[in-house]
Amino acid sequence: MKQRTWIILLATLFLIAGCSNETTKAEDIPTLRIGQASNKGTGNLNFASPMTITSIPTINYLLPQKNSEDRITPITHIVFHFTSNAAQKPEDPYNPNDIRETFVDYGISAHYMIGREGEIYLLVPENRIAHHAGEGDLKDFPHYKDQLNKYSIGIEMLAIGTKEEMNSMVPANIYDSIPGLHIGFTEAQYQSLRRLVNDIVNRNPAIKKDRAHIIGHDEYAPSRKTDPGSLFSWSEIGF
Repeated sequence: MKQRTWIILLATLFLIAGCSNETTKAEDIPTLRIGQASNKGTGNLNFASPMTITSIPTINYLLPQKNSEDRITPITHIVFHFTSNAAQKPEDPYNPNDIRETFVDYGISAHYMIGREGEIYLLVPENRIAHHAGEGDLKDFPHYKDQLNKYSIGIEMLAIGTKEEMNSMVPANIYDSIPGLHIGFTEAQYQSLRRLVNDIVNRNPAIKKDRAHIIGHDEYAPSRKTDPGSLFSWSEIGF
């Protein structure tokens, strides 16, 4: 039993990384409406202004400042990830508060997180560096080796890949207990992702809307990451 518990805890760390005490329930956090940005709901997280101003509604779900760094580099890339809490709660893997707590505990982050119904959470303002990509390299950008965080925006989608893609994160017996509706991505997520990508590209002209600049985590770190994986349909977002 102790060994099984340890395996599950270790798997959770890998799952969330693939990609507080100040956790707030998502339903209690206000939405940032079109053309607005606000520090309301951030509590004592001590985030510096300016907040990200998007042209689409987002849920202000900021991580503590320790989960990101000041950005002084240009933004040239967008990186897609998937995340869940399937290792610990296969029957309820997408509770945003559980996932946020793990981000806080392990010092990892992304700029945005997209829920199963298409809700978009703002976790880290774009003017800060999120801890999402880690070590890796890109063929056409050799100077980005192990440095992609500095030049990118990370988007986490609440999703679960195939059994093979998840085997380093979720034991096979636990994966088999995950309800089928939790596997893969939803149409609502694709719709929100399309809108979010277009919004980010419009505000960050150094990001070209092509597959060299909009990538999956598995393309940057193929030896250790499988997200967003084979169940992710690039054609759904125009590629």
